[in-house]
Amino acid sequence: MSGHIAALCRTGFYQLRQIRPAIRSLTTDAAKTIVQAFIACRLDWCNSLLYGVPENLLRKVQSVQNAAARLLTNTRRRVHITPVLRQLHWLPVERRVKFKIACLAHQSITSLNSTDIPILPTFNSSLSMVDRSFAVAGPHVWNSVPATIRQITSNGQFRQHLKTHLFRA
Repeated sequence: MSGHIAALCRTGFYQLRQIRPAIRSLTTDAAKTIVQAFIACRLDWCNSLLYGVPENLLRKVQSVQNAAARLLTNTRRRVHITPVLRQLHWLPVERRVKFKIACLAHQSITSLNSTDIPILPTFNSSLSMVDRSFAVAGPHVWNSVPATIRQITSNGQFRQHLKTHLFRA
């Protein structure tokens, strides 16, 4: 996994360096669209695989997101990044991962056409790879979502309320 994260960070920083000259000549909205597309392409694609990885590896991926936010907002490195991420309405990487897994669980459950959305069983395991599987991670993340949000059947509303909840967490 560390090799995958190293490659993700290497290509992420490379692409940000390639984007930097173009950003300065674009409108704010166009620049935001390009950087958000970069985030969606690089950091959000298959990010559920990052569930349960050690914090030091997540920090490396977070540094790519932070660099993208700094590029977009022209924020210096010494400025604390959390307010910048909030201003952009970007969840930190760890919460983005939980958001993705909770959305996958929600889609799985609502596709059953059930009016009663269950609390999924959580499996206990001592193997870290098993703990990161969707069979374990899905129920764990799903059960950590407040019941009021879990009961929402609309996909769009679920995503909106979940993101708000994760911002407050």
